[in-house]
Amino acid sequence: MTAPKPQPSGPATSRWGTPPARDAGGAPFGRSDRWRRFGPLFGMVWLGYLSEPLTASLAAPEPALRVLGVTGTVGVALIFAASTFSFRVRSIPVRAAVAALSVQVVFVAFATLAGAQSGLVASTFVGVTAVFLLRSPAALAVAAVFAVLAYVLPRVIPGWVPEDSTSISVVLSAFAVFGFTQLITRNRQLYRAQEEVVSLAAAQERERLARDVHDVVGHSLTVVSVKAELAARLLRADPDRAADELADIQRLARSALADVRGMVTGTRAVTLAGELAAARSAYDAAGIEVVLPSAVDAVPAERQELFAWALREATTNVLRHAAASRVVVTLDERELMVDDDGRGTTTAAPAGSNGLRGLAERARAAGATLITGPGSLGGFRVAVRFPA
Repeated sequence: MTAPKPQPSGPATSRWGTPPARDAGGAPFGRSDRWRRFGPLFGMVWLGYLSEPLTASLAAPEPALRVLGVTGTVGVALIFAASTFSFRVRSIPVRAAVAALSVQVVFVAFATLAGAQSGLVASTFVGVTAVFLLRSPAALAVAAVFAVLAYVLPRVIPGWVPEDSTSISVVLSAFAVFGFTQLITRNRQLYRAQEEVVSLAAAQERERLARDVHDVVGHSLTVVSVKAELAARLLRADPDRAADELADIQRLARSALADVRGMVTGTRAVTLAGELAAARSAYDAAGIEVVLPSAVDAVPAERQELFAWALREATTNVLRHAAASRVVVTLDERELMVDDDGRGTTTAAPAGSNGLRGLAERARAAGATLITGPGSLGGFRVAVRFPA
């Protein structure tokens, strides 16, 4: 069973299945790139709420307080603006976030010293800035602290009028922005997960094609090589037989080309009966005595394709490596086994054999097991077995 073919293009992939370019936040550039670049500007509308502490600071009786209040209000605004754009970055060091929040708290204190109770409005921006920078529930704790301060200070400082709207605004704004940022974060994670799935599907498809090319083309070229050697030996002794072998070579070449085309389109078919006939032809051409089963009716239809691939790979190994003179193929409803009397495990299955590795993957996918090792004829054995 093969992996689904990835689409050549789409929202999660660029051409040839390669991932698209990403911004610093890990999100891919595309149609929404303009929104990611300039979307945070919409958050600047909330700076209008700083008009109250700014007006109160400008009305302070002393010039030093006016400068202090304006500096504090502008500083709160700048740090808040920077925090909205910083959300495009995938992560921010905790030390940098704490440092920025500490400076913003100092600016809030400046605005409060100059604008008195009106300066507390700036504390609303501290909670939101904490959400953008910390990106964790700890930001809500920061907002809770400033909500308590906005509630308590007007009640303990003489001349201030208790007003709960500021503390409520701190809590509501922090929770609203926290929910919004969590939604964006989850969307980014989902998008990255989708890209990973597409990349894995593309990798699996490439592995499938590589495995099929090895199995199909490698087997065909091995048989072509054996038949070409036979035709060369028969060219003078038996020209008619040599001509038959050359005709078989032409047929095998056309068949291999059709198989390659079928691999690309996903329409190639491998049948157990066809592989048995091909194996007999290949062994006869190589001068190897072979014992093959006479029928495949006992094998369930869903297992025949795996057995066909196993027979093809085992035949290729015998022709390439075994130097065998006799091969016995046994077949029943749950197992296909190929034994030869060749050189054995030292040369019949080279270490890291791509063909056997690919056959093992096919067997696992079908719920079977690949068994290799010494055979009953003294050579090498390749068997694919389904559980009882």
